[in-house]
This record gives sequence, C-alpha cells and structure tokens, in this order.
Amino acid sequence: MTENQSIIQELKPFLQEAWGKAEFATPTDVQARTIPLIVAGQDVIAESPTGTGKTLAYLLPVLNKIDTKKQNTQAVILASSQELVMQILGEVQKWGTGSGITSTSIIGGANPKRQLEKLKKSPHLIVGTPGRVNELIKQKKIKMHEVKTVVLDEGDQLLTPEHRNTVESIVKSTLADSRQVLLFSATLPNHTEQAARALTKDPEVIKIKQDSTIASGTVEHIYFISEQRDKIKVLEKLSRLDAFKGLVFIKDIGTLQVTTEKLNFKDIPAMMLHSELTKQQRQANMKQFREGKNEMLLVTDIAARGLDIKGVTHVVHFDFPRDREQYIHRSGRTGRFGAEGTVISIVNEREERELKKFCKELGITPTQKDFYSGKIVDVRS
Repeated sequence: MTENQSIIQELKPFLQEAWGKAEFATPTDVQARTIPLIVAGQDVIAESPTGTGKTLAYLLPVLNKIDTKKQNTQAVILASSQELVMQILGEVQKWGTGSGITSTSIIGGANPKRQLEKLKKSPHLIVGTPGRVNELIKQKKIKMHEVKTVVLDEGDQLLTPEHRNTVESIVKSTLADSRQVLLFSATLPNHTEQAARALTKDPEVIKIKQDSTIASGTVEHIYFISEQRDKIKVLEKLSRLDAFKGLVFIKDIGTLQVTTEKLNFKDIPAMMLHSELTKQQRQANMKQFREGKNEMLLVTDIAARGLDIKGVTHVVHFDFPRDREQYIHRSGRTGRFGAEGTVISIVNEREERELKKFCKELGITPTQKDFYSGKIVDVRS
C-alpha cells in the first residue's frame, strides 16, 4: 500500500467503504497533502487546480470528525452559489451513507419555513451560501457554539469585498479557541491569501500547480479569428459538430441572454446559467445539460465556478478571459481525469496576441482553425 492510500485507512470505516465503492486508485495530491493536516486539527489554506478533488480533500476529514452521538451542528461549509451548495450536499450524502450523519442546505431563495424545520432537527453539517447562513445565525436559528469546523469552498469567491464581512461574521460566531477554518480554491490571489490568514490560526498553506496523480487528458487548444459581431456564427457551426457538449463562457449577462435567444431562434438548443435566473430555471438548465438533452450551455464565470459537470468535450471562450488565471479556470472544465477535450477561443487579432502570450506562459501551443464542410480544419497558409 502506498503512503497516499494509507491516508484513507486512517479514516472511519464508513469512509473507507465509500472510497472502495468509488474505485479511486489513490488520493490526488491535494487530498494526500491536506487530509492528514485536517485530521490533526490544523487550519489549512489550499490552492489546487479545477478538477483535482478539492471537495473530498476537506469533506472526508470533516465527515470523519463528526460525532453522531451529539445532536448538534458541528461543521458549516460555505459556497458562493446555490448550484455549488447543492453539489456539495450531494457529495455529503453520498460519502456519509450509513454513518448516521445528518445534513441540510441553507440557500437564499429557498422556502424559509422548510429551512427552519430542517434546522430544528440540528443537522450535524450545514452547507450554505453566506448571506442566508449569516442571517439565520443572527436570528439564532443556527447555533454556532458547537461548530468546530468552517470550510470556505472556492474561497477566492467568498473573500471578495462583497462577501468578506459576511464570511468573517460567520467564522467569528464560532468559539475562537476550538474552531478549525479550512479554505480551498482553484486560484489563490495574494489578497485572498492575506484575508484567509486573518481568519485562521497558524495555517498550513498548500499550493499545488499541477496534480501529479491525474493523467492530464489530451487537451487541444485551438482558436478561430472573428470580429465580435460574427462570433455567434462560430457558435452555430460548433453546435452542429458530431460530438459537442460545450460550456461557452460569456462575460456579461446581457450578451449571454441575447446570444442564447439568437441561437434558440435558429433552433439551436442552447441553455444559459447566470445569477439572475430563478433557482428553478438554473436547476432545470443544469439538469438538461448534465443529462445530455442539451449540448450547449452558455455561462458566466461566477455561475460556473466550482461546478463539476462531467463529459464536457469543449470549452469555448466566446469573450476573451480577462487574465491567464481565468483562462486556466475555464479551460480546466474539459479534459478532466484523463479524458480528451478541446479548448476553443474565438478571438479578434488583438486577442490572438494575448492568447498566444497566455499559452506561451502555460507551455501550450494554440492552433488556428477554420471550418470546411461543417468540419474543423487547419487554416490553409
């Protein structure tokens, strides 16, 4: 047994059993480095790329620590979007099977009466969005005095100026001498790290740039040259490719809505995901895309953060990413866990120069392509 695998053997039997069922060969780098620290009670700030198993890196040791004989809330996991909260809750339920651990989600826009009913049962673990969780703490509906662990998932989103005070307020509602704070993120800008350090005690800071245990899929980086007004024509052609399950990144909600409507008008079944849709619309659109009824999902960067959508064959940068980190973030949605994938940038000539600069820094060579008879072909020189 490798040293990495022995980490799982240290956890409670229900987690070892779930790990066996999941048929994971070995913990990923972020899991191997953070699980022992979290089990030992250390505060952790961790950066690891999209798709490297960050959720389980904190979830397994958090579930391991919960004492089911006590009927009170012992851990709170905060996430920036409703979709991410529901995804994490799904993982809690899957990995907590047979353990007796109870859990609930707390999100804005959900039925408040039902949330209060769930809270009366004092679930062991709460997963929620910061605004709603903080509101219920202030109303004394969530009792934080027994909470030993607070997790900030996608921490760079939670410690932005708009959320930071709310998150600090939640963390500080727990007992200072017995709390453990864990922050996980795909990118850890300096200001986020400083804000995280202010909320933690002597944290271990773990930074993983590339996971050595995950066979990086063969991801091809290609681009099409197009003026802004013609970019939609490229999307139309992409939608007609044989095997296309694509996430299309658009930076503002107005452009995203107009683009989706134009595609739908041409009978292209594109869906959208952004913060102004109702919870029900977002869930329905995600479900349709996940189940393959729909092959194109237009998203904003914030709406797509942290979501694990399997089988994405193409990531499309419709609007050019604002920096290299955003290019990495978006592109990490395809070619996960050894699968093949294609990253497509639709760029004008100025953006082409930026793209080449990003790719050079990342050790990637992007290839210019064109369409011929409905197929993607090399540009004839």
